[in-house]
Amino acid sequence: MEAWIVITVAAAFLQNLRSALQKHLRSSLGTTGASFVRFGYGFPIAAVYVFVLQYVVGFALPNLNGAFAFWAVVGGLAQIFATILLVHLFSLRNFAVGTAYSKTEPVQAALFGLIILGERLTPGAVGAIIVGVFGVMLISVARTPLSWANLVRAMTGQTALIGIASGAIFGISAVAYRSASLALGGPNAIMQAAVTLACVTAFQTVFMLAWMVLRDRAEIGKVARSWRSSSLVGLAGVLGSACWFTAMTLQQVAYVRALGQIELVFTFAASVFLFRERINRLELAGCLLIVTGVVLLLFL
Repeated sequence: MEAWIVITVAAAFLQNLRSALQKHLRSSLGTTGASFVRFGYGFPIAAVYVFVLQYVVGFALPNLNGAFAFWAVVGGLAQIFATILLVHLFSLRNFAVGTAYSKTEPVQAALFGLIILGERLTPGAVGAIIVGVFGVMLISVARTPLSWANLVRAMTGQTALIGIASGAIFGISAVAYRSASLALGGPNAIMQAAVTLACVTAFQTVFMLAWMVLRDRAEIGKVARSWRSSSLVGLAGVLGSACWFTAMTLQQVAYVRALGQIELVFTFAASVFLFRERINRLELAGCLLIVTGVVLLLFL
């Protein structure tokens, strides 16, 4: 089994864990604060990760350049806005369905990857992604009578549009991160991903902290007081991001994000066992379609 596959599954699990912890934080923090903690509490861990790779493992630091800086900033800003939309989405529908809407990202990431990096997909990969996205669409109408009219309404309502927008911006972010990591040119995928992660989280921390100072100073105090739970979000977030960045350095973004839809399996487990939310048959069927798409992606 290729390394990027194992790394992506680990990333999906850690991302689901981070999202679940962020949902708990929404009871004590606002949308901005709950979004900030993954960056603010994650940056020190990312910095330590680079330190260990350089001074313990012995990897050399790559040379930073203008192309890297540009794509790191684009990816960092896109991820901030996408995260804010996703956290807001959790307050509109249940955890599993909210996450499902954002999982239209692989199709959009494939488009952005073609436009920005000129990366094309095989016909089998395109089919696998379509199967997975159809599963997402099925989940989106699982709480209404199944019909084409309800499907259209579900995909054009406020919740759907916010989720799809979140997925699109996450897609831009992912392609930008791959571009930034590849711009470093070495010494290896692990160190390239680690340096990209550390630089991006540093930028995101400064940007969001400045935003809160200007627009919502009270939220800074709430973030500081919630350091115990927030540090867990930061840890899960930075570990997940390290896996995502490494996988996207090794493989095209669309493939990585399509396999990453396996997160919805973890999401439904969290929704049922952690948040005590009920999942119906259509949501389960949608989840199975997503898994089918993942299997097709790996073996076609």
